[in-house]
Amino acid sequence: VQTCALPILNPFASAGFTNSAGITAYTPQGNSKYHGLAVDITKRFSGQLMFKAGYTWSHLLDDSTAEVNTTTLSPRRPQDFANVRGEWASLALDRRHRLVATSVWDTPWFRSNHNWFMHNVLGGYSLSGTYTVESPQYVTPQSVIDANLNGDNATDRVVVNPNGVVGTGSDTKALLNSAGQTVAYVALDPTAQFPRARAGVLPDSGRNVLRTNRINNFDLSAGKTFTVRDRFRTEIRADFYNAFNHAQYVPGRVNNVISTPRAGETSYLTPGNNLFARWDRVYPSQSRFIQLVAKFTF
Repeated sequence: VQTCALPILNPFASAGFTNSAGITAYTPQGNSKYHGLAVDITKRFSGQLMFKAGYTWSHLLDDSTAEVNTTTLSPRRPQDFANVRGEWASLALDRRHRLVATSVWDTPWFRSNHNWFMHNVLGGYSLSGTYTVESPQYVTPQSVIDANLNGDNATDRVVVNPNGVVGTGSDTKALLNSAGQTVAYVALDPTAQFPRARAGVLPDSGRNVLRTNRINNFDLSAGKTFTVRDRFRTEIRADFYNAFNHAQYVPGRVNNVISTPRAGETSYLTPGNNLFARWDRVYPSQSRFIQLVAKFTF
């Protein structure tokens, strides 16, 4: 239960501006901090085999991730523009753990055999693969209500129930006294971690506290080389991105750089909405993608 006892927080009201959301400024300030540890293991190419693995632990924090309306996953301005320090949190770009391992194997069969058939049909194969596992992106649950009464409903966050079920949300309803006045709000689901804040309720959630899914991806490439003469070679290759077709409902794209705009979309970030934290109903599954390549060298 949350009582509603907030004063009007619009600092521009005394100057005659009753709607502070109509005033937008881009201030040249922001703070960030990065800590990181990187470890690499490499087996250089020898014996037709190369292997490389890299692990990174990192922590990235700031108070101003996205200043323009490119995404609602991390709101573009402070919840309380008189308290920028309250925005200090891990970025949406923070990835605490990331492991990437890749290898290339050129088959040794009949590499030096002078028989054309043995060399070109039974030999000349190559296999390579890359495995990537990465910590999930964290996003910001939002009430989409001017809860703190500062005239801006685009950035107000939610209430945190420390004993709630992780990753769940709930809408709230008003509790009325005998005179019909709202005296408090109560979550429709008392077991939810993130109840929605209503007008007059001070949201106590930080930024980027809702976990999405991690990346767990394997890419595979298989190739075959045919040599006609010393100067003429043909290579045929098949690339399998997300080779095992493992569903990965994550923000953005795993295997390409195609942009997925998220400006103005808050349904899956608002507690009480049927899409809240339902990443499998919001994001693509990153299904397997196959690319065929042919190259002729002369």
